Amino acid sequence: MTDDVAVDFGEDGLVPAVAQDADSGEVLMLAYVSPEALERTRETGRAHYYSRSREELWEKGATSGHTQDVREIRVDCDADTLLYLVDQTGGACHTGHRSCFYRTVDGETVGERVFDPDAVYE
Repeated sequence: MTDDVAVDFGEDGLVPAVAQDADSGEVLMLAYVSPEALERTRETGRAHYYSRSREELWEKGATSGHTQDVREIRVDCDADTLLYLVDQTGGACHTGHRSCFYRTVDGETVGERVFDPDAVYE
């Protein structure tokens, strides 16, 4: 039997969470997780995050349909960062790209656009 790791949510009550494709290893996005978001993710098996700009809990794909089914949640050595290993449906990025990391720092687009955000977020 194992015990849950005590996640260190820090002073602001949030930890960063990297979403990674469970099969390919592609890094899809980074978002923030509150204790409630982690609890909902564990309860439902679907990725939940905390929006710092909207100051609210959100389920990935609730609006777009581009969901993340979470296969496994890992915690780093300091227990202050999470890794969601996910099965991504559609694109992870609100810009329509499969990954939020679709461009280089030089501005070159290197990632695939998989949906039209104007059609999804009307």
